[in-house]
Amino acid sequence: MRMRRAIEAAVFATAIVAVVACVSVSGISAPARAQSQTQATMALPKDFRQWVFLTSGYSMSYDANAGAEANPRFENVFVNPSAYQAFLRTGSWPDKTVLVLESRNSDSKLSINKNGRVQTTPAGLSVHVKDAAEGGWTFYVFKGGAEQGALIPKSADCYSCHEQHGAVDTTFVQFYPTLIDIAKSKGTYKANAQ
Repeated sequence: MRMRRAIEAAVFATAIVAVVACVSVSGISAPARAQSQTQATMALPKDFRQWVFLTSGYSMSYDANAGAEANPRFENVFVNPSAYQAFLRTGSWPDKTVLVLESRNSDSKLSINKNGRVQTTPAGLSVHVKDAAEGGWTFYVFKGGAEQGALIPKSADCYSCHEQHGAVDTTFVQFYPTLIDIAKSKGTYKANAQ
């Protein structure tokens, strides 16, 4: 609940943007950090919608009262192709894994659709990056179509929540149906992931 609120607050309130650079790693654009006195940033991978699509959730939240909003959101998760291929082989995410969470608004009664909901406009983006040089996993949030995202501080609840509840290496593989059996077969799946 706290992680979701922290991400939404950052997405919809303010984001701090600084200068950023990209480096090429294994043929993909990987984030490079530009340090300032108080934050780090990363560039949004421009081609992330061409990456491997892992899952789409609907109105996912850690808040028991969520889901009643008038315009619930879809959350789409993408991963860079080289990290996906490594996961298929090992059941673990390699260094330089980049997971993009794209949140989209939804609507109903569009065109011939009478009852279901469809994805519409972007509502926010966050990125989860594995980088050994940065001490492991980091989170970045992108506000309103921004090309650069601000680092979410390590003190934010999203870090401890992912460590406590992530099924594989602090990631929510329990919500990625095509990867669950792979992680279990490789022995990397935390049986008590909730």
